[in-house]
Amino acid sequence: MTGTPTNPSDRPIVVGTDGSPTARQAVLFALREAQLRGAPLRAVCAYQYGTVRYTGYEWMTQPEVSGGLITELRDTTFEAVRESVAELQGEVGGRAVEVETRVEDGRPAQVLLEASEDACLLVVGSRGSGAWGRLRLGSTSTEVVHHAHLPVVVVPHDAGVTGFPD
Repeated sequence: MTGTPTNPSDRPIVVGTDGSPTARQAVLFALREAQLRGAPLRAVCAYQYGTVRYTGYEWMTQPEVSGGLITELRDTTFEAVRESVAELQGEVGGRAVEVETRVEDGRPAQVLLEASEDACLLVVGSRGSGAWGRLRLGSTSTEVVHHAHLPVVVVPHDAGVTGFPD
């Protein structure tokens, strides 16, 4: 791994967020952990707006990949993630954490694994806003746990104020 910071506190904590209540708990946990370690936080949201989502709908055309709807959705998502993390940082209080926000096209697990290449910790919620919401561990968190090259914290969906189940 070239370019990996030598001081552990220079290495970011990466947290996956998708707007779900579980992701909110993961961000709170990651913010607290970043404060404790004196580390920066990288909040990552992945999206997929490829052709596959638009097949079967004759009335809906595929958005332009180079601009248009895709760019608008990405920008809106970026702002929503940035505002949500700022709100949660205010909720946590204490010393402010340096936050980098990323919104990237791709499979969520793959995007998170790539975003955490230089990180010291990867934090995800136990399940997100996908179709399999009743599962205790969602597909993204399962894939991340199985393929991560660094420590992973999976924050349970019923995490309380401390980041752990009540």
